[in-house]
Amino acid sequence: MNITKMLLASAVIASVAVPAAAFADTSSKKIALSNNYAGNSWRQAMLTSWQKVTGEAVKAGVVAAADPFTTAENQATEQAAQIQNMILQGYDAIVIDAASPTALNGAIKEACDAKIVVVSFDGIVTEPCAWRIAVDFKGMGASQIEYLAKKMPKGGNILEIRGLAGVSVDDEISAGIHDAASKYPQFKIVGSVHGDWAQDVAQRAVAGILPSLPDIAAVVTQGGDGYGAAQAFAAAKRPMPTIVMGNRQDELAWWKKEKDASGYETMSVSIAPGVSTLAFWVAQQILDGQQVKKDLVVPFLRIDQNNLETNLASTQAGGVANVEYTLDDAKKAIATAK
Repeated sequence: MNITKMLLASAVIASVAVPAAAFADTSSKKIALSNNYAGNSWRQAMLTSWQKVTGEAVKAGVVAAADPFTTAENQATEQAAQIQNMILQGYDAIVIDAASPTALNGAIKEACDAKIVVVSFDGIVTEPCAWRIAVDFKGMGASQIEYLAKKMPKGGNILEIRGLAGVSVDDEISAGIHDAASKYPQFKIVGSVHGDWAQDVAQRAVAGILPSLPDIAAVVTQGGDGYGAAQAFAAAKRPMPTIVMGNRQDELAWWKKEKDASGYETMSVSIAPGVSTLAFWVAQQILDGQQVKKDLVVPFLRIDQNNLETNLASTQAGGVANVEYTLDDAKKAIATAK
């Protein structure tokens, strides 16, 4: 779905009052957010969306609390301890963006055994008792190569900027990129660096590897690193490649400037930070007694040349193009789950 239409649809749905049934059944329930990392704009936007949507839900009496917690380090052991503290504090549900798909399974099983609902999103977990809200991250990676194959059929050298090492999302997006690239022998991935989904880290990483690389036709990314990559190429006085962006406002603003100046073309793709709010509503619905399948899938958000300006205008400075979900959105996602 076009991101602009999704944003407009969410704005309309957000104006609808919360149904009384949710108020009656979950008003005494407490939900916690366990977040393993907050060091980039996507995570900051995710936390902002959580606080905005859940704050309104608490104020309306839908739930009693929706407290966010972020670990100091991106360590699974620290997040496991955080989850164990949430169990002791008596939360009824835990929504989690996990540091690892497997390393937290023991703590999550402890939560489930204590009759606590666990819903994972973005960084999902494999413990069978938990629910998962996933994005087709492999498809997101593959979409970049598919776009480049149409844009530059003759191919060329590609630089890959990966995300945060050791996180399943990074592995899945990278796998999608490499699987798709194997279908197009005209492309060659000649270098790979970790940008940690942060512009400053990506800029330093790209600047460090550029002197050893041949001419680069394109840069594939994971979100939060496109603008940093562009700065590194400009500083090195290298020809500007096609850099796939990640829906961050600074990336979109740079793209718009280059588009106006020279007709620069690319695409932008990422998961909406507001997926945390979908996870909240799914947890609330489970607490409300609704039957919810263990695995739900949400689409990634893509911005193209023809809708860049509209999406840039709706993305706040320093932020990320976003969709915040409502109770009705969650009910639709639950009803259409396969």
